[in-house]
Amino acid sequence: MKISHKIEKSIPENVSCVTQTLEKGGFQAYLVGGCVRDLLMDRVPKDWDVTTNATPQQIIGLFEKTVYENNFGTVGVCLPAVVLAEDGVPRETAGRASVYSEPNGSTEKEVSQETSGVIYDIIEVTPYRIEAKYSDYRHPDEVRFSDNIEDDLKRRDFTMNALAYRTSTGPNSIKDIFDGIKDIQTKTIRTVGGADERFAEDALRMLRAVRFAVQLNFSISTETTESIIKNAELIKKISTERIRDEFGKIILSDNPAMGIVLLQKFGLLAHIVPELEEGIGCEQLGEHIYDVWDHLLHALQHAGDKKWPLEIRLSALFHDIGKPRTRRFDTTKAGGKGKYTFYGHEVVGARMAKKIMERLKFPKKEAELVEKLVRTHMFFSDTELITLSAVRRIITKVGIENIWLLMNIRECDRVGMKKKEAPYRLRKYFAMIEEALRDPISVSSLKIDGEFMIKDMGIKPGPRMGWILHSLLEEVLEGPKKNTVEYLKDRVLKLDTLSDTELRALGEKGKETKEELDDEEVAKLHEKHGVRKNHN
Repeated sequence: MKISHKIEKSIPENVSCVTQTLEKGGFQAYLVGGCVRDLLMDRVPKDWDVTTNATPQQIIGLFEKTVYENNFGTVGVCLPAVVLAEDGVPRETAGRASVYSEPNGSTEKEVSQETSGVIYDIIEVTPYRIEAKYSDYRHPDEVRFSDNIEDDLKRRDFTMNALAYRTSTGPNSIKDIFDGIKDIQTKTIRTVGGADERFAEDALRMLRAVRFAVQLNFSISTETTESIIKNAELIKKISTERIRDEFGKIILSDNPAMGIVLLQKFGLLAHIVPELEEGIGCEQLGEHIYDVWDHLLHALQHAGDKKWPLEIRLSALFHDIGKPRTRRFDTTKAGGKGKYTFYGHEVVGARMAKKIMERLKFPKKEAELVEKLVRTHMFFSDTELITLSAVRRIITKVGIENIWLLMNIRECDRVGMKKKEAPYRLRKYFAMIEEALRDPISVSSLKIDGEFMIKDMGIKPGPRMGWILHSLLEEVLEGPKKNTVEYLKDRVLKLDTLSDTELRALGEKGKETKEELDDEEVAKLHEKHGVRKNHN
């Protein structure tokens, strides 16, 4: 497998600048790790890591601006970011941030580099390293530099990431001492050397194995799988933040349900979200063909298939998490045969979801949204009795900005029951929500109101004022350009000279016109969603 000339061209200019500067300085420079893997797979790398036989001090001496604030020898080389605008002209964009990974690929940092109006990309350059024992299962006790690229590759996590590419010596210059290319071709995740040793060095690698499996659609080798199962408890040695980040990436992959299945199979889920395992074998019966566990997995995968954001995916995964703790068997249901009930599971589930999100240290805003969506996901379950006023209340409760997110959860819930994405019932809800959110045709849209008429025009409050406003509204509906303070003031003065009988007739005619237009707009909404108007 070779890196084609076409793909070689995809290496960013700033990355090439770094490697060329190192080579011109008399040092070796390799692209290393995930970026090489992605190039071989015709994927666009998200991170670009460079390794060299230069020491940190030597690296710093070759570049004008650098960042060096770690114990791993990694130097951040700062180069002005070139951003292409829509017209294709290079320009700098203020406020741009450079996102980059730690050398072991286990954590991410976001650094905004802005100095004197110049925005910088940070390219990480790390000397070849030899790492000593990991006493805390997270960080090496000691880092020593090497002048041999092979030493650096030996400390990598998986064979597909233990690849190095030296751009200065041509497209065939790939260091692959652990058959990483072969494993990429067979789509296999395998540790570099002994799996037990790799996971003892950094237990987060077990979660990374699952993450890579679902992101790349790879399988995990038998030896690696057995080692993860054997060492699963070591994940407790890892910081919550690192676990949360990997868990989030698994949930955001194209195969989030498979990720959860693998975490459970390997014994990792029991140390991350053990509450989910309570749903295994928890039958629901009734409309549900799956137990709670499988139902949640199907709901999550639907959110993933829709490319919905993390909060929606987590809400789908947790929406029925309270069912096992609320399940009761009621012998009076189902014609005396009995059925399971789950009264209040949304309340219990919301509390559980909140605790899980807090335990994993998700941002407060995300945790609150997931809790709210889980708590209210049952609102649209029985819709024949739902009124438009009830829909307005739920919109007020969850917020206008979240109402469609709630409908996403309802869709995930239904698909998790092997039902259609948008059956009549869901389409009816969509129409009701749009109707509730629609600005009604109202005298409030006029440029003057009753208060203005009283204070500025001396019109007395009472029925005549209402008739005048509705008469004005009819005129404005027919000619929107008439909705100006000047025009309406003149019309008020003229209308106020009419008798009660004449003014009432004009006002009622205006009200009828308003109601007819309202009905037409609502009819369009129902036609759009293919439903009948049969709610109150």
